Amino acid sequence: MSTSEQIVPPGHVLRYALKERLTHCVAAVAYIYLLATGLAFWSPWLFWVAVILGGAPVSRMLHPWAGLIFFAAVWNMYVMWAPQMKYTDVDWQWWKAVSYYSTNQDDKMPPAGRYNAGQKFLFWGFFWGAVALLASGVVLWFPEYIPWNLRFLRYISVIVHPAAALFTIGLFLIHIYMGVFAERGALSSVIRGDVSIAFAKRFHPGWYKEIVGQSSTPRK
Repeated sequence: MSTSEQIVPPGHVLRYALKERLTHCVAAVAYIYLLATGLAFWSPWLFWVAVILGGAPVSRMLHPWAGLIFFAAVWNMYVMWAPQMKYTDVDWQWWKAVSYYSTNQDDKMPPAGRYNAGQKFLFWGFFWGAVALLASGVVLWFPEYIPWNLRFLRYISVIVHPAAALFTIGLFLIHIYMGVFAERGALSSVIRGDVSIAFAKRFHPGWYKEIVGQSSTPRK
């Protein structure tokens, strides 16, 4: 979707099209449900979460289905965003200057494009984490269908599934920090779809230059 297909306020630019925002929303809701029920299964101290969400049998029944929904949303994001998530020389420079990013010294950061190196790391981390969760989750969902000579798959899945979950939880916390504190205005962009020109210029100057270049190019 181009900026001409969605109305944005003056001084703003479209960052996420409606399809991107809906996909992100589905992934977020499914992941939060998976996180809540998964923690309830993982520790007796958190079993009360499953009780609140309808009881253990309901949570056990819905958890794998929510996992399928989450993976479908992640796969859709992969199709939409993977070409934009390739690492460039600017991204490697970004990592070297990440201490400035964490202290909001944005003027010392290399000119990030639409997505900076940290966001690309989160993208690939969630993608491969979702793949690991799906593969191990299917084995744990239908253990009775695993042949005895392949029983090692069950043993591996018992380890891989919580390990992948803990990995994505760490990414989730970083994602919240980046969206709420590191780049103020990023959270609202996944709701409304647009960001201010000032936001683009400050946090994603490489993308800002692309926007300026496109707006200055006469239409044919």
